Amino acid sequence: MRILIIEDDGKLVDQLARGLVDEGFSVDSASDGITGLNKAATIEYDLIILDGMLPGIDGLAVLTALRQSKQTSVLMLTARSSVEDRVTGLKCGADDYMVKPFAFSELVARVRALLRRSPVFNKPSAEPTILRIHDLEIDLARQRAFRAGKRLDLTAKEFSLLILLTRRQGEIISRSELASQVWSMNFDSETNVVEVAIRRLRLKIDEPFDKILLHTVRGMGYIMESR
Repeated sequence: MRILIIEDDGKLVDQLARGLVDEGFSVDSASDGITGLNKAATIEYDLIILDGMLPGIDGLAVLTALRQSKQTSVLMLTARSSVEDRVTGLKCGADDYMVKPFAFSELVARVRALLRRSPVFNKPSAEPTILRIHDLEIDLARQRAFRAGKRLDLTAKEFSLLILLTRRQGEIISRSELASQVWSMNFDSETNVVEVAIRRLRLKIDEPFDKILLHTVRGMGYIMESR
């Protein structure tokens, strides 16, 4: 497994890199956002550890740029601990969020948890690599989705959300379960992360087409179903 660390604190990078190598990972690093984006564009990483405050362009800007073309899992590091900051990071596409200072053992546990939840790595070997519902097709191996033969431009979170809903098509999935499975967060009724992601996903998989696949079940959750 190959990890990219985008962090301007050289001492912290050295500590994380040594520890992750000892844990069996291959590690690259970048000290600023531009260098990090260039590396992410040319090398396929299994996970990216991204600092929220970087010189030049900050972590959120880097994350937004990454999500234009990459579905790689991202663990954000930040000195900011407010709920608003965490929600902003998650909305921008972060898969998990750690506040500095933190224990290295916790970071490793979160890294392994993110890799286990990755659409490619978190599937039994006997499971087909293609998921289908009506004319929507998801290629798990290549991490691409298509509807009526047209490739869908999805963010990493949208892709993970679509996989979960499609794998369990015909089953109502609550907002709290989606928040837990896709964002690794406890559901907060004041947080609209799930609703925002569902709305954006609908715009891409349903709005341009005649047949609706993603439905809301009022008071219960959401269901993928070809009706």
